[in-house]
Amino acid sequence: MSTRLKSGGRLIDRSAPVEFTFNGKRLRGCSGDTLASALLANDQMLVGRSFKYHRPRGIVASGAEEPNALVNLGTGARLEPNQRTTTTELFDGLEARSQNHWPSLEFDVGVVNNYAARFLPGGFYYKTFIHPRAAWKHIFEPIIRHSAGLGSAPRDRDADRYEQAYAFCDLLI
Repeated sequence: MSTRLKSGGRLIDRSAPVEFTFNGKRLRGCSGDTLASALLANDQMLVGRSFKYHRPRGIVASGAEEPNALVNLGTGARLEPNQRTTTTELFDGLEARSQNHWPSLEFDVGVVNNYAARFLPGGFYYKTFIHPRAAWKHIFEPIIRHSAGLGSAPRDRDADRYEQAYAFCDLLI
């Protein structure tokens, strides 16, 4: 259980409440909170799942070195994947979603990988499943590709306009 301190935190203004959502749940924080501190203050200890075995992950650091607490911020054309909760300042209306799980953070089907851990050692080469060819193309590869990665790439065009664009390349083939 997490408890918010009654005082302390030189940047936190406890008189200015801020509402945000995490995985569709409406939560409250304070002005000056980071997303990580607001999640912990709301007893949200589980913020993601590990990449390979989908083990539960929580917040373990307080800065940019945080390895576990990566989330998707925003939706649609304003989606930003793989954002650190420890460096994201809380603002009113912020929408955050956890990553690397299906169907939900609390109940993740990928946890079944824990039971196969002895057959999937570090450095396991996934193309071991390449034969039979039809099974690789239609069964194994789609499952592996779906479970790999962290955040989802935005599908919509970026809604913002920028003052500058770096529209050049070093090599064009």
